[in-house]
Amino acid sequence: MQVYKSIKGYSGFSQLGIFLLFLGLGLILTSIVQFIIALQMVPAGTSFNQIESALMVAMQDAKNIEKVRLLQIMGTLCMLFIPAILFSWRVNGKHPFWLGINKHFNVFQIMLGFLIIFTANIMAGPLQDLSVKIVSHFPSLETMAKTMEENYNDQVKLLSHLSGIPDLIIAIITMAFFPALFEELFFRGALQNFLVRWWKKPFVSILVSSVIFSLIHMSIYLFLSRLVLGFALGMMFYQTKNIWVNTFAHFLNNAIAVFQLYFLTTYSKEKIDLSKLDPKVDWWIGAIAFIVLFFLFNVLKKYSQTTLSKINSKEAFLLSQQTNEENIS
Repeated sequence: MQVYKSIKGYSGFSQLGIFLLFLGLGLILTSIVQFIIALQMVPAGTSFNQIESALMVAMQDAKNIEKVRLLQIMGTLCMLFIPAILFSWRVNGKHPFWLGINKHFNVFQIMLGFLIIFTANIMAGPLQDLSVKIVSHFPSLETMAKTMEENYNDQVKLLSHLSGIPDLIIAIITMAFFPALFEELFFRGALQNFLVRWWKKPFVSILVSSVIFSLIHMSIYLFLSRLVLGFALGMMFYQTKNIWVNTFAHFLNNAIAVFQLYFLTTYSKEKIDLSKLDPKVDWWIGAIAFIVLFFLFNVLKKYSQTTLSKINSKEAFLLSQQTNEENIS
């Protein structure tokens, strides 16, 4: 059996080590950049031991919304986007193709992708209630879950203070597009791509990357829901091999949430409870959504055959080109 190696000759375990190395460096860079931004938000003269508490207060102040947005963008940029790019460059070279970046996609795929995410969200609805019931049996875990949700809700409420259309456009870019792009490049373009090629077990590879996708969102109550969403995105990428289909479908899903927050904060006088924004979904509706999801993936597979053929041809060409270069050297 032939041992899997990347374009540049790295084994699977070597690539895993490189991936973890760049992820670690990304986390360090994230901490440094966010610390620098945080210093601009806390009052001058704040001691090092008080920075964390002062930052929590500063992040609730509407005048710091621009810095909070910058904090969010730079966090995902440094932690997800940069490690994904560096990893791909190191193990496969600088051609963006190996991250799923190519021109072979169409609008119909994006529309189907959005319908898949929308349906996956409906299917995942009952899982949130299930998670709440399970966690309620573990007091310490429940306390942690509530704290995490409160911190997340406070941050989203601050970011959703939009004073007009210009603010809405900025929010769509910073809260919807960039997170979608950075997450898809990291979890699907880099991690899932690598695992599928290494293990040659697509289902397991998609599941593992989906678990990590859900974990990084730091929510206990929504872990199962985001796992389902991550798996749907993983299947979408596996069927299309195009990061733009995933990114735009993911973006549209995020954008709807931003629009929802905008209209609620603009036209509603009541205090927003984020936990009540998503409608309650019964189990039987979730089951129907699962069937619909199965159908949508079959349709996506059918309408991706032409673009997938072009992508596979491009991949074969690049691999043969690499082989010729190795033979010459």
